[in-house]
This record gives sequence, C-alpha cells and structure tokens, in this order.
Amino acid sequence: MNEIRAIEASQMKENLDDFKVGDTVKVHFKIVEGKNERIQVYEGLVIAMKNSRVGKTFMVRKNSYGVGVERVFPIHSPRIARVELVRPGKVRRAKLYYIRDKIGKAAKIKELIGKKGDMPKAASHAAAKAAAQPVLPAAPEGVAPAEA
Repeated sequence: MNEIRAIEASQMKENLDDFKVGDTVKVHFKIVEGKNERIQVYEGLVIAMKNSRVGKTFMVRKNSYGVGVERVFPIHSPRIARVELVRPGKVRRAKLYYIRDKIGKAAKIKELIGKKGDMPKAASHAAAKAAAQPVLPAAPEGVAPAEA
C-alpha cells in the first residue's frame, strides 16, 4: 500500500494553481498533433471539483457557438501547463450543475469582491498594472521645472 502512495506522490504537482468552484478560469492544455505540440486555451466556469489524491479533477463549462460544452481536467495531469484565474466567483454551493439549465444572464455567477489583501494573484497583478502610471523623466540639471 505504501508503494502505491509513493508512486502517486511522485506524480503529483507541487505548485497547484489557486482556484475554486465558481471561478472563471483559462486552462492552458497541451495538445499533441503528430510531432507538433501546442497549447490550447480552454476558458470557462468551474462547475465541479472532485477530490481523490492524484485523481483530483475539475469540470469547466463554456458556451461555444450557443452550445454548452463541459470538459473534465485532471489537476495533476502533465498535459495541463497552467490554470489562469480570470474572474473569481461568489457561490454558495460545491457543485454548480444547475447552471446547465440556465440561459443567458441567469447563467452568470456573481463576482467575488474582497479586500485589497484578499485579492487573488491574477486579479491583484492586473490591478497593480492598471494603477501604474508612466513616470515623467526628471528635468536636466540646472533647468528649473515648468510651473503649472
């Protein structure tokens, strides 16, 4: 039994991306076509997570040309390059299967708005980038700055 756990531990990823059910994510998934390997981005809403050590999975739902498409991704798969958090969601359920029956605006999940320190990495990085303003070059030495 310990041998099985040792094999599972070797296959688990150490640096997991931080997301939960209700979040909108971009899954960067490696696709192998013959000898070529490329990364395909799958963006959608996380509607379920199943926990089972190395078999931990999450289900992402998106609308593609008016048709709902769901896909299950194993978290510890070597084919997942990364999972990028686009928009944190505010939900009160562990499984969002009811979203399948909703159409249009009713299928929308509220955005989780928290304190500045509680913001996820992706959101805080975007906020810091937006707040950064270009710095004006300093006036040369001996020249007085222009008055406004």
